[in-house]
Amino acid sequence: MRDVAVVGIGMNKWGELWDKDLRDLYVEASLLAIEDAGVDHIDSMYVGCMSSGLFNCQEHLGSLMADHLGLTPIPATRIESACVSGGIAFRMGFMEVAGGFSDIVLAGGVEKMTDVSGDGATFALATACDQEWEAYNGITFPGLYAMIARAHMHKHGTTREQIAMVSVKNHKNGMHNPNAQYHLTPSVEDIINSVKVAEPLNILDCSPITDGAAAVILTTVEKAKELGKPIIRVIGAGQASNTLALHNRSDLTRIQVTEDAAKMAYKMADKKPEDIDFAEVHDCFTIAELVIMEELGFVERGKGGAAVEAGETDVGGRIPINTSGGLKSKGHPVGATGVAQIHTLVEQLRCDMGECQVKGAKIGLAQNMGGSGGSATVHILEAMS
Repeated sequence: MRDVAVVGIGMNKWGELWDKDLRDLYVEASLLAIEDAGVDHIDSMYVGCMSSGLFNCQEHLGSLMADHLGLTPIPATRIESACVSGGIAFRMGFMEVAGGFSDIVLAGGVEKMTDVSGDGATFALATACDQEWEAYNGITFPGLYAMIARAHMHKHGTTREQIAMVSVKNHKNGMHNPNAQYHLTPSVEDIINSVKVAEPLNILDCSPITDGAAAVILTTVEKAKELGKPIIRVIGAGQASNTLALHNRSDLTRIQVTEDAAKMAYKMADKKPEDIDFAEVHDCFTIAELVIMEELGFVERGKGGAAVEAGETDVGGRIPINTSGGLKSKGHPVGATGVAQIHTLVEQLRCDMGECQVKGAKIGLAQNMGGSGGSATVHILEAMS
């Protein structure tokens, strides 16, 4: 297996982008990544996208995006796995370069979510849960994560204030991210007193509806050296699946799929949780970040809330998490999120994060997942000297 590096990154500003369509977003981010990499051709490409058929009435994205990037006739493949579509697109690009099938691969993710009403977006997102047992009976993703939050509070004593602190921290970090959808500084009181969505989660506990794209260029470490790029090597990659329906799991306080994917990534990288300098995790709802911290082994099970309250996950803390602002502040165009996490890892490892730079960062981890934890990826990147 060949050593693989990320040599180019691109991302547009995320938000409600009324003047751009699906293809505009993907092409814009991809061209930024190609320019950043300095490559003169692409051998293969992946498009992570959850639900362009429902959001935009557009399928067959491989062909569409290759055409509008001027890259035909290269292989172009659309990847769908709910909100982890981007993470798997990156994993497939990594595997293709590592396996010697291509030397230079574009892995991108995109979602244009505002072409439909709020109800339409809710319907599209609900296709990532169990339609027969969950959606049919009226559950939504805020409702599913509210049950996880209630169970975690009951079992581990996690407080409502600790859950809100995740949002406060991530919005604080997002203030320094020019591509973030929201530049706000809510307080714990603001979070707790915001509009109710699904008790105990409020609107400021939830990631927003977002338009946006992100892209990266992967190649061999040898080619990266030829290009004169910083060597940001992919040293660990894991992917796992779990039951789609929440009620089929033995413990509502856990997101087991993350631990399973992390075990694969840690083993491949020959690293342990304490070796990770910082992480980008899938905070689709504030409670998710707390549970994911535990599943990744950064804190003891049930201690996620206490760790956030103690400042351990702040920039400058023991294990900074979501220095980009996370999904909460940066936004969550579902198919693009996993690739944007890699974008942030590369920025950190290049020491390009400004006010949110993690001092001495050498190893970063990205965790991306679909639905309420039916699928997940974990990737570990390292800056090589």
